[in-house]
This record gives sequence, structure tokens and C-alpha cells, in this order.
Amino acid sequence: MLTCIIRYQIDPFKREEFARYSRVWGQAIPRCGADLIGYFAPHEGSATRAYGIYSIESLAAYEAYRARLAADPLGRENYEFAARERFILREDRTFVKLVSGPHAAAART
Repeated sequence: MLTCIIRYQIDPFKREEFARYSRVWGQAIPRCGADLIGYFAPHEGSATRAYGIYSIESLAAYEAYRARLAADPLGRENYEFAARERFILREDRTFVKLVSGPHAAAART
């Protein structure tokens, strides 16, 4: 299992647009095959840094998921909304793999 962390630089004056964009992904991403952890908007500190985080089986599954998302009517509409409103200034994706094991369960015992 891989986790994709999308780091966004957003326009601080268009945080509501980013929130709308995030809510739409909350519907489209799971429907298209990824396990959405969530979208996170600035609260304290940086006013421009936001994140989207989801898990997917593999890079091959990611490629198939991206194709489904691009073909999905809600996904396509959301991509168009972001392009039109220009609230995303930069977007970077990083794929990470959990290596620490089930640490939360061990910490409780």
C-alpha cells in the first residue's frame, strides 16, 4: 500500500474555493478507487500550504485510478473548476510507504 501526499500552494484569498474543491474530491476519489484520508487546509501558521492525502495499492493501481478520475464527470468538473478559479498555485505529489509498522497499537499496551 502506498500513500500519496499532495502538497498544494494555494492562494490565501481563495481558501473557500480550495475547500469546495476538497469536498468534491471527498466524493470522487473514493468512487474512483483510492482510499481518501482527507484534504487539509491552512489553519495556523502558513496561509498557503494545504494537503490532500490518500492511499492506493500500487503505482499501477494509481495509473488506473487517475484514468478513472479524469473520466469521472465530477472529477472532470473539479479539474475544470480549479483551472478556471486558479486557487492552486503549485501542486507536488509524493508517494510514501509506511515502514514503522503498527506503532499505535503497541503504544497503548
